[in-house]
Amino acid sequence: MTQAVDAVVIGGGQAGLAAGYHLRRLGLDFVILDAQAEPGGAWQHTWDSLHLFSPAAYSSLPGRLMPPQPGETYPDAAHVVSYLTDYERRYELPVVRSVRVEAVHRDGEFLRVEAGAATWRARTVISATGTWRRPFIPAVPGRTEFKGAQLHTVEYDRPSDFAGQKVVVVGGGNSGAQIAADLAYDTDLTWVTLREPRYLADDIDGRALFDHATARRRALDEGRTDTGGVASMGDIVAVPPVREARDAGLLKAQPMFARLTATGVEWADGMHTDADAIIWCTGFRPALSHLAPLGLRGPRGHIPTAGTQALAEPRLHLLGYGDWTGPASATLIGVGRPARDAAREIAGLLRA
Repeated sequence: MTQAVDAVVIGGGQAGLAAGYHLRRLGLDFVILDAQAEPGGAWQHTWDSLHLFSPAAYSSLPGRLMPPQPGETYPDAAHVVSYLTDYERRYELPVVRSVRVEAVHRDGEFLRVEAGAATWRARTVISATGTWRRPFIPAVPGRTEFKGAQLHTVEYDRPSDFAGQKVVVVGGGNSGAQIAADLAYDTDLTWVTLREPRYLADDIDGRALFDHATARRRALDEGRTDTGGVASMGDIVAVPPVREARDAGLLKAQPMFARLTATGVEWADGMHTDADAIIWCTGFRPALSHLAPLGLRGPRGHIPTAGTQALAEPRLHLLGYGDWTGPASATLIGVGRPARDAAREIAGLLRA
């Protein structure tokens, strides 16, 4: 089965839906291919206690404000899934499930998108697959020797799974701090970070982070001094559960250990801590293996872009992978603007 369309959007999470909203407004013929069986993107697979950094009104995709969640200042992941499901239905976005794209090839004036027995010939492609499917775990000595459980952020669900256990949480970003705070009350917790945790001011949430990221991008575009972006402000948003655990003295970070042993972790000075489980909150890499046939990968696994457009393949746009594809584009509120710009550039290319 082969279909020809103006655009194929690969990924039906928040970035793919934002792209679909703008493509629809421009009257283009497109399809959104989603590997998930249900709407909601990666939000379907987060840990139970996860909440947004921002109030609902500041966590919205273009065209439709997220409604507040009763009793919650910062909505939880289930509320986000409900919102994305409604958003997809409201705008009648042409999402096809469950379709896992395996490869994108050049095919004359088209890009050929292959997914099992199905093929789409697209004049343009927006890749919006995110990072959730590519968890990163560093190559720490002894990783294969450790006899306990090892899991990444993507596999963590709830603290009751580890009640009474000795748990090492590795990572000084938001996920590491939130999961450490989640586990601080019912486990023997050791929180390990590469450097001393840097909390943002308690009154900072996603609204300020988005504004800061946007100001940085504007400064760079205008040739002004780099403000350093969100990273210059700190690494951890002090959401209420993190503040509570921190202020109770339960979040005391240890420096990174040197190696794993069969029974735990060991520091360079020989100090050893036993562990039943290690949770790696060590980030993600962009899920771009489907674009490998195009030969576009650059430094750090990124594809060089101007905005969202791939420099070496102007028919391809990348959306939602982080600041390199638009300021705060991996967030709900941040993805709307680069999605709009990508759709407009695609419409211009098709007209040309």
